[in-house]
Amino acid sequence: MNNDNMFDPLQSQKCIECRKALSEGVVRQNLAVVALLGLCPLLAVSTTLVNGIGLGVVTLLILVLSGTTISAVRHFIPEDIRLPAFVLLIASMVTISEFLLSAYRYEFYRAVGLFIPLIVTNCVILARIESVAYRRSMRVAFMDAVGMGAGFLLVLIVLGAMREMLGYGSLFAGAERLFGDFAAGWKIQLIDSHQGFLLAILPPGAFFGLAMLIALKNQISQCQKSRKTMAQSTMQFKID
Repeated sequence: MNNDNMFDPLQSQKCIECRKALSEGVVRQNLAVVALLGLCPLLAVSTTLVNGIGLGVVTLLILVLSGTTISAVRHFIPEDIRLPAFVLLIASMVTISEFLLSAYRYEFYRAVGLFIPLIVTNCVILARIESVAYRRSMRVAFMDAVGMGAGFLLVLIVLGAMREMLGYGSLFAGAERLFGDFAAGWKIQLIDSHQGFLLAILPPGAFFGLAMLIALKNQISQCQKSRKTMAQSTMQFKID
């Protein structure tokens, strides 16, 4: 065994970059609650948990496929036509996803199908391809796409669950539309004879729910910053 490879500084630096790209997308640069990108599908589709999961997974897959593909062929794309090339590739991925959903999950496609084609113009994907995939290695582009897609998916799941619980008093309603017939019994009725909170499933409810998530994220970030500052002050005091 070659011990030199075990402590390769270059390999270690690449691993650090990949981990940083993954964590940035989920927490520090979350596309929905930090960058505030892709809000149109986020707010429109997140009426239920299942809808949020479905659109989030589709967005994640398109981010990963588009980002890694662009990173692999970036040296062959002229600078002057890079944006049309990006849009063409994203449109191809979205079209394939749309065909697959309409063929195998038609009921789910009917529920969110209007917002699948809009992924082509979603600034979430175009921004990550322009800033990362076109300029970094495939490994970093892949981890960045996974992190950003996972962060977007997480917000869709949380927001969809909140709105479904308040609006319908349930979770996983309509799971069979996305996961198949075997998921028909997944629905969890949290509140029997729930009359429904109409505001939660209307567009204003989406804005209120997202505002709560943004406020929670800012509060957590502020607490972490305060703890870090306190720790640095304590360490400086001990040194002095």
